[in-house]
Parts: sequence; C-alpha cells; structure tokens
Amino acid sequence: MSINKNFLKPNPNALLCSLKLFSLIGYLTVSISAFADSPTIRASNNQIILRTNSTKIDYAESGNGLGGTNTAKLDTESGDVPGYAVLLSVMSDEDNNYFAAEYDKSDGQTTYTGAQQGGVFGSLVNTSTLDQTNFYFRLGKGFSSDIASGESMGTLFFEVGNHKWERGLSGTTPPSLDIYSNDYIVFGGLGQYSPAGSKLVLSANAMWGVTFSSSIKTSNGDVGTRGNPPTTRCGFSADYEFIKQLHGSLSVDIVSFSYVISSTYTAGASQVFSPNNSSNYTTIKLGLGYAF
Repeated sequence: MSINKNFLKPNPNALLCSLKLFSLIGYLTVSISAFADSPTIRASNNQIILRTNSTKIDYAESGNGLGGTNTAKLDTESGDVPGYAVLLSVMSDEDNNYFAAEYDKSDGQTTYTGAQQGGVFGSLVNTSTLDQTNFYFRLGKGFSSDIASGESMGTLFFEVGNHKWERGLSGTTPPSLDIYSNDYIVFGGLGQYSPAGSKLVLSANAMWGVTFSSSIKTSNGDVGTRGNPPTTRCGFSADYEFIKQLHGSLSVDIVSFSYVISSTYTAGASQVFSPNNSSNYTTIKLGLGYAF
C-alpha cells in the first residue's frame, strides 16, 4: 500500500490553547519578581497526589484515498477509559526550583470503526481493548509575586516522558495486537494564581516539543521507527486546601501527537505499511493530595 508520507498536524485546539497560555505565562514571568513570596502556591506545589482519571480517546488513521481506500480516513478509535495516576511535585522555598514526576495508567475498551482491507470506512465496527501507560519528569524554575488581588507565579520547565499504548482488536482472525510507544521532550510554562486570603490555587500549563523513538509493534512483527513529529500539550487545574496538608484537586489535560507512515515491513507473505495516524487525549483527573 502506498500512503502519504506527510506528517499529521497536531490538534489545532491544543495548539491554540498552548499559544494563548505561553503568552500569559511569558507576561507573568517578565513582569514579576523572583524574590516575592507565594506560600499558598508553593504549598500546592509540594504535594504527593493520588488521582482517579477518565481519558477520552480520539485516534484516527489516514490513507488519503490511496492504496484502495475510499476516504482519507482508514479507521478510528474513540471512547472514555478509566484509570489512575500518582503525581509528586516539589518546589524549593528559597529559589523556587521546581521538580515534578507523574505516572498514570488506563485500562478499558474503545469503539473501533474501520473497514476490511480495501473496503469502505464505517463498514466495520468493533471493540478494541486498551492498556495505556504514561510517565514524565519535569524540571524548572518559578518566578513569583504578591499582587493586590492575591499571589501569582510563572514557572518555566522542560519535561521528558514516555507514552505506551497496547490496543487489541477483538473479533479478528488471527487476534490483532498493536503496541504503540514513543518518548517525547517538551518545553513548557506553568501559570498559577491564588486569590488573596484564599486556599484555592488555579493553574494553567502549555507545552510544545517533539516525540522521538516512536515505534509500533504488531502481531505480524515490528513496524519500526515512525519519525519525530511535534506534540502539543496543555492543561488546567484547581487545587484547594481543605485542612492543613490535605488538598483536593481537579484537572483537565489535553495532549496531541502523531505517528508518521512506517517503512515497509513483512506481514505474512506481503509487504505492507503502517499508515499515518493521530492521537488526541483529553483527561479529567480528580485528586487527593498530601502537602509536605
């Protein structure tokens, strides 16, 4: 099958979100002092948090009408999948040095819509199992300020992470199992605000970078590397201190990235490609944290 080798573009909504938040965070960073104190925000940044997640999956493969496909879309997977996460966040008192690490796992089913080889998109609807893990490490520095209406902080950071997704399509013969994985590195900003006299901290983050070591392994063999396309990420959260050291939080994270067309590999007696595809995730997280 011959398939378009152009990179898929990131989710435009996530990209617009990232641009707006970078502008806000840049304004905060250059307009505030690194020596101001922000105890409420700093307390929210020194926590270990357990979270329950719900992730909306939006995945699509594209053939652009080539190789016998009738539309640009070959198949999609979508659905809401439950999971959990553990987050550790640390910020120093004196110079606002910032470190964070998170691990999350989701496990469930999605709705697969596609077609038999050479068929019409939508002629095949099935379920697909999903087992997904993500983890990242983040390192940066915060710049804080006390203002008339409360506290504010802008934090710049680098983040490196890994994404792995195991998808299994039921009802196929032989059973189909694909394992997608990639690493990524992004540059990001975190903007935070706490109203005066409040125990509430509102946060927004935006990141942009690239994926690398992108690969897919299938039931028929290793597809190989898939290029280094861009990734965009952004999120919003609210953290509230119920009592001393006990916090509750609600966050929404949006992630967009893609795998590009693979090189030719052997499946049985055939030479085939794995097509372009895009993955967009929207994750809602409800957390309970201990501040230290």
